Amino acid sequence: MTVGRLMALDIGEKRIGIAVSDLLGVTAQGVGVYTRVGDRKDLAYLTDLFRKYECTGLIIGLPRHLSGDLGTEAPSIMKFGQRLGASCGVQPVFWDERLTTVQAERALLEGNISRKRRREIIDQLAAQLILDSYLNYRRAQQNQD
Repeated sequence: MTVGRLMALDIGEKRIGIAVSDLLGVTAQGVGVYTRVGDRKDLAYLTDLFRKYECTGLIIGLPRHLSGDLGTEAPSIMKFGQRLGASCGVQPVFWDERLTTVQAERALLEGNISRKRRREIIDQLAAQLILDSYLNYRRAQQNQD
């Protein structure tokens, strides 16, 4: 079993939701939302955060249509993710993020969270759901071995 903290990102045009796992890779916690200012500064900020949390892996949500085809934003997210991975010294894992924002919105609505607060944290929760999905998949794979 690989030990090390993972960072997951839900990358949007304006904001990036950020989540990290615990050291054993069992749980996912949202750590914030970063408002984008430009690729160079975005990369520097995320690389610093990756190092601050002593992460060993990078999971990036990849937008797909319900059909499974890549979404229109996928190529730019993959390019940014590759650059970030190189900056962090890891190979990023691109993970299907279909419906994570919908799930996050539903959870926040059920929690009676105000519209303003939902806008502030939805990307963070989406990143947490991406990471949780990846961690569950990884656990299932390990249980099969």
